[in-house]
Amino acid sequence: MNILWFTWKDYTHPQAGGAETVLRELSHRLVADGHKVTFLTVRHAGAAPYETIDGIEIIRVGSNRYLHPFQALAHYLKNMRNKYDVVIEVVNTAPYFGALFKGTSKGYVFCHQLAREVWFHELKKPFSSIGYHMLEPVALRLLSKAKAGLITVSDSTRNDMQKFGFQADKAYIISEGIEIEPVADLQSQEKFEHPTLLSLGAMRAMKRTLDQIEAFEAAKAHIPELKMIMAGDTSGEYGERVLAQIAASPYSKDITVEGRVSTSRKTELMRRSHVFAVTSVKEGWGLVVTEAASQGTPAVVYDVDGLRDSVRHGKTGIICEPTPTALAEGIADMLRNRRRYEKIRRAAWEWSKDITFDQSYRDFKTALELA
Repeated sequence: MNILWFTWKDYTHPQAGGAETVLRELSHRLVADGHKVTFLTVRHAGAAPYETIDGIEIIRVGSNRYLHPFQALAHYLKNMRNKYDVVIEVVNTAPYFGALFKGTSKGYVFCHQLAREVWFHELKKPFSSIGYHMLEPVALRLLSKAKAGLITVSDSTRNDMQKFGFQADKAYIISEGIEIEPVADLQSQEKFEHPTLLSLGAMRAMKRTLDQIEAFEAAKAHIPELKMIMAGDTSGEYGERVLAQIAASPYSKDITVEGRVSTSRKTELMRRSHVFAVTSVKEGWGLVVTEAASQGTPAVVYDVDGLRDSVRHGKTGIICEPTPTALAEGIADMLRNRRRYEKIRRAAWEWSKDITFDQSYRDFKTALELA
């Protein structure tokens, strides 16, 4: 089959993240199975307007984040419409509406997560209100009129999309996949000397990193020897607030800030820490939760979209109310009962071994009726 992806970033983009990794893994497998794959995407600095990488044709149109969707759609309508068996639009805040103009092609919308509450954490008013109440809902309502199939990675995102008109009987949930190889066994994995809470990822308002510091301080009352390691980008206004709160903390000496870390160091921290805290406002699927589980470290997470999908409460981790107090209680509860901790840790590790790109591709082929 001849397959076209509309996507804001291809996997060579400097800001490519987890969504682009999934696209890369699925597309490589499609090419290996004899299908033709094309990306219609934005042009980033130093990138050619047209190239073929690993058998994938990449067409880059426009370089401005806000103008690119219109330029890409115009290019598609003029040069590419009705030339593909399947057109897949990757939803990443700004839509292309390619699914609306799919012509004779089969159309799909591929969405990891919507922005929704994130608008209020990452933008100031009135822009956050405009995005939440107008831009995103209107765009999704229009896109749903295409009656295209929906492909997503969690029940949370599927339910979100259905609120805006996407049909339940055309929705497919595919597995996520992780790049980190699960550890071979748990017994030989050495943890840090003291119980350690891990905070990982860019320190942004939507990640609510400040909540994690407050929860750590409260958990210290129950576990005095508790330490905390924070790894991730500290740049920007929110990062400065995080650093200021750490400096003012009565337990600042017990908090280590590593900033950005390499992939190998990230994996080591996941393996050697005892508990992983994730407090995002919203996720598609808490991929870092699965990655940490693969290294033998269970998570305590907020009860929000995406995180409630990647944790089975009381079995592979703990889901708590989205408050620092509840998070602190979850951390203490996880660490105080060693027997229960080991049971949760093992269950999380075992589950992580089922979340693979091979499974993701099998699910994806079923959605596209390729299987």
